Amino acid sequence: MNPLELVAHGPVIPVIVLQRLQDAVPVARALLAGGVRVLEVTLRTPVALDCMRAIVREVPEAIVGAGTLRSVADAEAAKDVGCQFGVSPGYHGKLGHACRNLGLPLLPGVATAGEVMAATQDGYGFLKFFPATAAGGIPMLKALAGPFPDVVFCPTGGLTAETAPQYLALPNVKVCGGSWLTPQDAVDAGDWARITRLAREAQALRA
Repeated sequence: MNPLELVAHGPVIPVIVLQRLQDAVPVARALLAGGVRVLEVTLRTPVALDCMRAIVREVPEAIVGAGTLRSVADAEAAKDVGCQFGVSPGYHGKLGHACRNLGLPLLPGVATAGEVMAATQDGYGFLKFFPATAAGGIPMLKALAGPFPDVVFCPTGGLTAETAPQYLALPNVKVCGGSWLTPQDAVDAGDWARITRLAREAQALRA
């Protein structure tokens, strides 16, 4: 899979942090009910890999990716549990080459022109701009469009349902990442209907 294929499934990729294994499948099903198929589950908690494995096994229509890949070992673990793509907060060559060798499509994170150059030199042209708001937001993406007209981005970090359309209006933004689709209080309360509603609203976002 080319990571750009993810764009076809909707304008927002949810960035999901799961604290409990029992929440994984219900969260995935709630997002799917709202039309969101591409799910980025971050490697930020001890149960993350088990959550990914459970979603892959029990919600086969979901396209599951592992977020917060920082090392070759992370990439190998993501591949082992059945993830179909990976997302990293930053970029280094060892991770990029490892993902390619594993056949794990990677959406590498960048925040500066230098990082864009490093990733594109290794053949990556669809990049995660992270942390988007803190790293300069829309003005930074507009600035990057000049020297990198062939690069497209998925801004993630600090976006909301209100600001996402402004990012999606940029020619070099194909999709954005957002944690607002799975608020922790909704997950803790098992309020799957709320998550489905947020997913449906995110699917409807257009520039």
